[in-house]
Amino acid sequence: MAERYDRAVTIYSPDGHLLQVEYAQEAVRRGSTVMGLCTNNAIVLGVEKRSVGDLQEERMVRKICMLDDHVVMTFAGLTADARILVSRAQVESQSHRLNFEKPVSVEYITRFMAQLKQNYTQSNGRRPFGVSCLVGGFDEDGAPHLFQTEPSGTFHEWRASSTGRSGQPVRDYMEKHADAILAAVDEPAAIKHIVRTLMSVSSLNHNQMDVAVLKYKQPLRMIDRQMLADIVRTVRAELEAEAEVNRKTPRVG
Repeated sequence: MAERYDRAVTIYSPDGHLLQVEYAQEAVRRGSTVMGLCTNNAIVLGVEKRSVGDLQEERMVRKICMLDDHVVMTFAGLTADARILVSRAQVESQSHRLNFEKPVSVEYITRFMAQLKQNYTQSNGRRPFGVSCLVGGFDEDGAPHLFQTEPSGTFHEWRASSTGRSGQPVRDYMEKHADAILAAVDEPAAIKHIVRTLMSVSSLNHNQMDVAVLKYKQPLRMIDRQMLADIVRTVRAELEAEAEVNRKTPRVG
């Protein structure tokens, strides 16, 4: 039955679904896990890093991109689709700066990308963007914001969010530990929460993740491998200690 209604993005199924949009969302769910955390003075992004071949240039495999000096984006889904969105958003950011003599707000550029995605769900001969984006940055007053866009064109603001292959388990973990995560007021604590979450849900090591930090009026900073290795070692020791305590705690009932 479904194949009768998925031949064009403009056709609804009898139960009110746009199947091509749902297929795009499935492409996102098969993508690498990415997550973001918005603290009082920083945007911290963590991404699952896929293995790079020995003959491949590692610098070409990047999932964290700058849209402007004060806005950063990461994504899950089809990399080629994300490249088009990044290019369009960068052009719009520079056009806005040229026309209005001020940088775009984080919500403005997120709304622009969401509108572009939505346009591709209402036109024949096109397909939806198979990518979900986390967009973080700072407005002119220094206020940090973190948004997420979906293939359907919807977007929401978050204090912390995730998407991709383990997006829902990561979000469940963050909601379970929301008090501790949202209480992270400094950069080291936020980075540690990002690493701890990725390790707890996806069992990644320091070579399988990238972490980036953006602060107000400062360039994007990628956390180096040695620092990630130290954090992973610390977090692993904490997780093992917690597991040992849980084993020794008698069960009730």
